[in-house]
Amino acid sequence: MSPEFIGIMGVVALLLLFLFKFPVSIALIIVGVTGFGLIRGFDTAMVQLGSMPFNTVSDYSLSVIPLFILMGMFLSYSGFGQDLYQSVDKWIGHLKGGMAVTTIGTSSVFAAISGSVNATTATVARISIPEMRRYNYSMSLSAACVAAGGTLGPLIPPSVILILYGILTMEDIGALLIAGILPGIVMMLIFILVIYVWIAKYPDAAPPSSKSSWGDRFRSLKNVWPFILLFIVSIGGIYLGIFTPTEAGSVGAFGSFLLAVLSRRLNWSALGKALSDTLRLSAMIFLILIGAELFSQFLSISRIPTELTSFVQQLDWSPIMILAAILLVYFLLGLFLEGIAILVLTLPIVYPLITSLGFDGLWFGVIMVMVVNIGLITPPLGISIYIISGVVKDIPIEKIFKAVMPMVGALIIGVILFTLFPEIITILPDLMN
Repeated sequence: MSPEFIGIMGVVALLLLFLFKFPVSIALIIVGVTGFGLIRGFDTAMVQLGSMPFNTVSDYSLSVIPLFILMGMFLSYSGFGQDLYQSVDKWIGHLKGGMAVTTIGTSSVFAAISGSVNATTATVARISIPEMRRYNYSMSLSAACVAAGGTLGPLIPPSVILILYGILTMEDIGALLIAGILPGIVMMLIFILVIYVWIAKYPDAAPPSSKSSWGDRFRSLKNVWPFILLFIVSIGGIYLGIFTPTEAGSVGAFGSFLLAVLSRRLNWSALGKALSDTLRLSAMIFLILIGAELFSQFLSISRIPTELTSFVQQLDWSPIMILAAILLVYFLLGLFLEGIAILVLTLPIVYPLITSLGFDGLWFGVIMVMVVNIGLITPPLGISIYIISGVVKDIPIEKIFKAVMPMVGALIIGVILFTLFPEIITILPDLMN
């Protein structure tokens, strides 16, 4: 068998393992080692398996992952997400559609700090949907806002999936985190526009909630301003060149711990859960990275990336047509696979091709994450929708899928907008230099 044929069979095998819900990391390791062994010999493959794990996880740049996860866990278990929602609601909840806008904003920020869209969707659904139900909001609009807000988390720093993209492609992690800020804000504004179009068509979908006094509004800020300050210091430090991403993660983790302790919100039980969840999630990501490195080495010696790049360059297609085809494939993969699985499966092949066509790797990372995120709220996988359905059991799941379609349209509009105007993504990283 030729190396190219073995490479193709390896990609197919990996895709099948993912579809059958095999653990991503184990699937990558099995396919990577087996494929390497078939091409170079199993003795060489065993040497790779023995040395690769240490060489991968000992990389200093990986330390940013557990630090940002720990920051998010401290803030999550200290209840700052709920405080953030309640504070924003006191300021704009009395406006027509105000609670829906609050849900979008809170969900996106909470997804960013927690590093998990699934955890965010479950948490925000439990916080916001009962409140919106109390004020007679349309349950379709409520569920759509929770689902849409969660898709913004991977764009807003500190984004674990953008960090992983940077590690897998060697793109600057600090620049990637900064690159997601403007697209995240723009997408939030587009979602808010969708909400107001929705309300214009169905005026009873979002009645105003009770109006808080100015005193209550300002008092609500005391619980969230330290959290906002922490976010500005850690991410602003990266932008201004004061911190490296790892140093920013250290500042964020220590600051969130200090904040939780001083506010007397972090008891021993919450501390144990925060450390345990951080350890579990970090170990899962590190094991995926080990598998991704083994799989990437296998693909490299199979010559699949090189052959694909040569084949595409011979096509009579413009770079934008090739990009459109790649994004369509990402969209289809997002319907069936989760984001991290798609990253490790495709980047060893797609990233060299994208850069050879002259596209900015930083820009592509943000675009790719956005396209993959569409799969979070579309059938048949639509994991965020299933989570919302599990939290709010009286809304039929098909009704939730139908309700999020305007938000899917908004994400597609965002992808087109950022493709036509890539400066929206690249301007802040360029200013860093």
